[in-house]
Amino acid sequence: MLKNYFKIAWRNLIKNKVFTLANIIGLTSALAVALLLVMTALFELSYDQFHKNKDSVYQVYLSSQTPRGLESGTSQPVPLAPALKADVPGIKHAVRTLSDDTFATYNDKEINLDAEFVDPAFFDLFTFPVITGKAKNPLSEKSSVVLSEKSAQKVFGTVENIVGKTIALKLGKEEQLFSVSAIVQDPPSNSSNDFDIIIPFENHPEYASNIDRWDSQFHLVYVQLEEGVTPDQFEKNTQEFTSLHYQGSIENAKRDGAVANEDGLFMQFHLLPITDMHFTSFASGAAVVKRTFPYMILGIAFVIIFIVCANFINMNIALSEKRLKEIGMRKTLGAVKKQLFFQFWLESLLVFTASTILGLVLGNLLLEPFKSLFNTRATLEHVTQPKILLIFGLSIFCITLIAGGYPALLMSRLGTLRALKGKMDLGKNRLRNSLIVLQFAIAILLISGTLVLHGQIEFMRNKDLGYNKEQVISIPLNGKKDSYQVVALLRDELKGNPNILNISGADNNLGMGRDGSSMSSMMGFDYKGRGVVTNALTVDYDYAKTLDLEVVAGRTFSRDFAADSLSLVINETMAKQLGEEDPLSVRIPIDDGATTYSVIGVVKDFNFQDISRQVNPLTLFLNNDWDLYYAYVKIAPQNISSSFDAVEKAWGSIEPQAEFLGSFLDENVDRTFRREKTMATIVTSGSILGILLSCIGLFAISMLVVAQRTKEIGVRKVIGASVSSVALLLTKDFLKLVGIAFILATPIAWYFLNEWLQNYAFRVTLSPLFFIAAGLLATLIAFITVGTRTVKAASANPVKSLRTE
Repeated sequence: MLKNYFKIAWRNLIKNKVFTLANIIGLTSALAVALLLVMTALFELSYDQFHKNKDSVYQVYLSSQTPRGLESGTSQPVPLAPALKADVPGIKHAVRTLSDDTFATYNDKEINLDAEFVDPAFFDLFTFPVITGKAKNPLSEKSSVVLSEKSAQKVFGTVENIVGKTIALKLGKEEQLFSVSAIVQDPPSNSSNDFDIIIPFENHPEYASNIDRWDSQFHLVYVQLEEGVTPDQFEKNTQEFTSLHYQGSIENAKRDGAVANEDGLFMQFHLLPITDMHFTSFASGAAVVKRTFPYMILGIAFVIIFIVCANFINMNIALSEKRLKEIGMRKTLGAVKKQLFFQFWLESLLVFTASTILGLVLGNLLLEPFKSLFNTRATLEHVTQPKILLIFGLSIFCITLIAGGYPALLMSRLGTLRALKGKMDLGKNRLRNSLIVLQFAIAILLISGTLVLHGQIEFMRNKDLGYNKEQVISIPLNGKKDSYQVVALLRDELKGNPNILNISGADNNLGMGRDGSSMSSMMGFDYKGRGVVTNALTVDYDYAKTLDLEVVAGRTFSRDFAADSLSLVINETMAKQLGEEDPLSVRIPIDDGATTYSVIGVVKDFNFQDISRQVNPLTLFLNNDWDLYYAYVKIAPQNISSSFDAVEKAWGSIEPQAEFLGSFLDENVDRTFRREKTMATIVTSGSILGILLSCIGLFAISMLVVAQRTKEIGVRKVIGASVSSVALLLTKDFLKLVGIAFILATPIAWYFLNEWLQNYAFRVTLSPLFFIAAGLLATLIAFITVGTRTVKAASANPVKSLRTE
């Protein structure tokens, strides 16, 4: 019996090649793309989930009530972690971590490494398995270091027999010797902690000078709570601790007019689960955890599957017109509903099974291009876990039961006489029309999202940032030499090149460079009895000239003035915060009044931070005791390629062992909205695929409608109707459905896109044209899809359609 079911199913699928092929192509494409999207989403959601202690380890952050509103940050002072461990009950471990670069030397090798400065308990909190060496407390000695497997290969050429070997590390301006105590597995790609080498925290150049300072915050702190202790208990336990150690800051907040929170506190410590770190933003002042990106990807995967299932249902109903007499004959010969249902469902199951296998093969073939296009490090391992495979299998079974079962149930319930007459009563086609409306509503949502995303990206790319980003190259100073010396040597090497216009340096990059790093430095001080907070930037001479910053008052740093090391240049926002009519008259006491700085110039506001943020107060310092981390080279607009090569060659002669990671500032800016570009690519691809799949379904429905109205078309043609009028008559019902989809989708799209745009301080205007364009595009696509079929039907010979009953 089962063999007979398979034989009939196979014959019917072969007989209706067009429908079968359309179904398989649609399902295969949708399943392959959905597989890759789900893989990417699961990878994003898996960040930091591999740590064994993930449920008890938290990142510490401090929220402060200020005159500007709530502000929160994760940067902490050096004495915080030891004090928390000693004074606050319920803390098992407290660990400091600080990401930085270090230059390693071994024999004749000189390699720049990503360093993580940590406390010894780091390995008690986080899971980074030891391959070889000291597995327990590998940082028990101050002169011990731990290497990742990848960095061990780079430095020593092997991971074997290197424990105990000595390497030299440049920390600040000094070089120190360290002994390798262990080799650990490379941090997985879904880890927030990425490192080449792990160094005891006490070795950081800023450690000794800040060991007792609570006003210098530059590293992260993690805690592991004792069993049974909750984050809420931690917050209550730290209230007195905060009042004690931050008494001065609290008094200043009260003095400056800050308003206490609902608990009457001006400063409060909170805990952030480490599994939320990757998704947390402090831009609004509070810690906001948003998994928008992975959930959006899952949503697109879901709607693609929905569209293809809706197509499958519609096409099977369309195909049933050809099988009504078969159903009637089988019922006449004694077939019951259960047998008919199983026969039709089996055919659907065969199509889904074949499509699933082909989808897996296609997904695997598209894996590498997909990873390159969408800039993801996800792998198929994220979807081949037993739990995920079980969910996937059950999902396929349910989808076949619904998508294949509904048409099967519909056809098996047909009356025998009606089936023999070849008439199929579909009522008012509510389900069919609803599916079409939903499909095109989804398509309009995706098209609207695509247009707005691309509009925002173009807006950010073309926005005037207040500095020259097209002609300036930024170079991370990742070599062994002193940073000021490197900038001076670059000036000497390139001074004879007429295409090199200016060279300078700073301790922060603009945008995100090829080294992937970005940093910021903030400071606060009292000015005329109130607190002032500013971003601090250490620069070299010619910084403003190199970046083409506009000077609106005074001057910038000059070699002609020896006292400029005690001078400041501020931006317009900082000048407004100081509140002086003449900002050049400002004298600012720093380090508790030990040193007084004078403002000598004001530059026009420029976007020195992420473009999604408002321009904040900025103060520029000229201090040779503070290192530079980036060099800037301004080149002439002519011969850009050769000028870049000249800069790279000069770097090679100055720092032959250090990798050249120079890039233009416009490239750096583009990297800062890499996530938005990835989102736009995914939404665009989803829109294209969704439209194509919707068109396949719409084409199938148009075939069904034409088949049902064949004689009506013939009669209209006989009494004189034109081809265009008949085609329009058949098409307008579908266009009405697209219109309903547009009315439903537009307010939903506007709401979500408007909410998303609120994340950006500078954003594109949400014009109605975005949604009108999406609606017109969907209408045009629907008209072309249906019109090709209806014009063909309207052009047919009416005699042929009227000849037989």
